[in-house]
Amino acid sequence: MIQKNITVIILTFNEQIHIERCIKSLQSFAKEILVVDSYSTDDTVEIAKSLGAKVYQNKWPGNQAKQFQWALDNCPIDTEWIMRMDADEFVMPKLAEEITQKLHNVPNDVSGIYIKRRVYFLDKWIRYGDYYPIWLLRIWRNRYGKIEQRWMDEHIRLSSGKTIRFENDFVDDNKSGLTAWTTKHNNYATREAIDALNKIYNFTDEDIEKGNLFGSNIERKRWFRQKYDRLPLFIRPIIYFHYRYFLKFGFLDGKEGFIWHFLQGFW
Repeated sequence: MIQKNITVIILTFNEQIHIERCIKSLQSFAKEILVVDSYSTDDTVEIAKSLGAKVYQNKWPGNQAKQFQWALDNCPIDTEWIMRMDADEFVMPKLAEEITQKLHNVPNDVSGIYIKRRVYFLDKWIRYGDYYPIWLLRIWRNRYGKIEQRWMDEHIRLSSGKTIRFENDFVDDNKSGLTAWTTKHNNYATREAIDALNKIYNFTDEDIEKGNLFGSNIERKRWFRQKYDRLPLFIRPIIYFHYRYFLKFGFLDGKEGFIWHFLQGFW
């Protein structure tokens, strides 16, 4: 029997609609599941505990980066590997099996593993518009990873070591409805603005991943974002929508794809 050697960390606040699905998708391969909760007022904590997760609570510090770093610094983690998940995400069975079979054979010079994210919207897999595959570094060796202190689009940075990719997917599928989706993206816009002001006025000296056309997936994304930010203000969303919906075939995802790319572009 293969020994489980990975701890999964999930940040939560009022996630009773999602947390059971998330935790159950992790149980086959995770030694421990740690839920770091920001004092939910619904049944999130009770559901998580009933499924065997260990729950820690910390007052919301203002953004996910600070809360996740608090988890890394304060939660007892004794496994070789750590994985990051959001409460509205879940691991597909094939990825769970792949993690179980491959993790113990990862070479010693590898300290990070990229996995693919599928985005679902209104129960539709958004396969086009350059939204699949989205490669994210979500698994790393204990003590080799630190999260960027950004307000938005924060990622794990490795202190050393190589990275590899696993073949199978996890899913981002928020079931809270379109109103909650819009509220969340309004909050994203505020956080993006804070990051932009931090960059312009040097409010932070945090060392973050820079944009690089020939670098990693995240570096390329940030390079394009830097170019995008220099375009005229009200021209940008029109260009963004046309790029996603027409040039990257977002229209192939039907009416759900149109709503997704329209809201992504103009909100």
